[in-house]
Amino acid sequence: MAVSALELLTDPALSARLVAWVLAGVVLGSCSGLIPGLHANNFALLLAGVAPSIPGPPLFVGCAMLAAGVVHTFVNAVPAMALGVPDAEMAITALPAHRMVMDGRGYEAIRLSALGSILAVIAAVPLALPITWGVTAAYPTIRSNLPLVLAMVVVALVASEYTWKRRFGAMLSFTLAAALGGLTLDLEPDSPLEAGGMLAPLFAGLFGAPVLIDAIRGGGVPYQHDEEIRLSRRLVGLTALAGAFAGAVVGYIPGISAAIAAVAVLVLVPGESGDRGYIVATSGVDTANSIFALFALVAIGQPRTGVMVAFENANAPLELPILLLSIVLAGVAGFLLVIVIGDFYLEFVGRLSYWKISTAVLGLLLVLSYLFTGFVGVGVFVAAAGIGMVPVRLRTRRVHLMGVLIGPLMIGF
Repeated sequence: MAVSALELLTDPALSARLVAWVLAGVVLGSCSGLIPGLHANNFALLLAGVAPSIPGPPLFVGCAMLAAGVVHTFVNAVPAMALGVPDAEMAITALPAHRMVMDGRGYEAIRLSALGSILAVIAAVPLALPITWGVTAAYPTIRSNLPLVLAMVVVALVASEYTWKRRFGAMLSFTLAAALGGLTLDLEPDSPLEAGGMLAPLFAGLFGAPVLIDAIRGGGVPYQHDEEIRLSRRLVGLTALAGAFAGAVVGYIPGISAAIAAVAVLVLVPGESGDRGYIVATSGVDTANSIFALFALVAIGQPRTGVMVAFENANAPLELPILLLSIVLAGVAGFLLVIVIGDFYLEFVGRLSYWKISTAVLGLLLVLSYLFTGFVGVGVFVAAAGIGMVPVRLRTRRVHLMGVLIGPLMIGF
């Protein structure tokens, strides 16, 4: 059932139903964001599987999916800071955020991340039409030369490392991750839940497990103090805009994830903004990417995220005004939630024994790998964790592990 924006505005009952569906998505996105290793894609695919039996318009089901995806990009910063288990998209910002948490500035880091995400939501509306027009015009050329485009991205990522030793580590990390992706991405193992495929154990192993393994010997989260933001409004605006623009562009190009866009953003971020600017910009990348994936579906008919795949599978109509309204509502909710939940999360984790938390979360990641991909997924998780230790030990950026997606795309295009 299609619902026009005018009908929605003039029908209080219909508006209330939309808000209820959006709030349901907000709850799902909050859960997925706060549980390490669990992505909004998993919830979205589960929801898509049961969508035909849900008593409600497909449009509202789609609104709930979009809300879950957007809120997830707000809330996933919290465990990335407190536990060190980021999504692949948040991997690049984990270290700067950790430095702030260890300096007792975790409350400020949470607010900076929330600002980067909400400003990306605000910027998405005016940027949507010009960026969609520009990328759509260039898309046929990009598509026909995708292996070359991806190869240039890989070379740029490796060259961005400061020393030859780190560049070697970058190439080794990329090669191992690409080989792992080539061997496992197309597997379809039997599992208790059909929601997410091999990406769940791959990302949990590559980006989550290595930090947890090292954290077992760590001292935990220190006392946090002072939530004042020590970054000028001008720099907050500039870094957020850079992140939003980068996240918007990569929403259209396969294989170029938000994590990779974040590396490009770091070049654009003013040097004096430091770790704070990195956090704002990369949070903006993550959120903008989730929003512009909707415009990619409208413009080129290609879903670029798991949430959009689920949206398409649910046969939700592309009613942009209503979908954008849902995104804005979810963004406001996510902004408020990440501050309230984030502060409590840091305090709660700070009172616990960190080695116990790390061990428990590692166990949770193993359980999730089994639920989503069976015993094969558990083996993939262990292999991915071993490869994930390579950039950690060689002191290079973990973003090179995105070769798990880029490598197979380059070879199998």
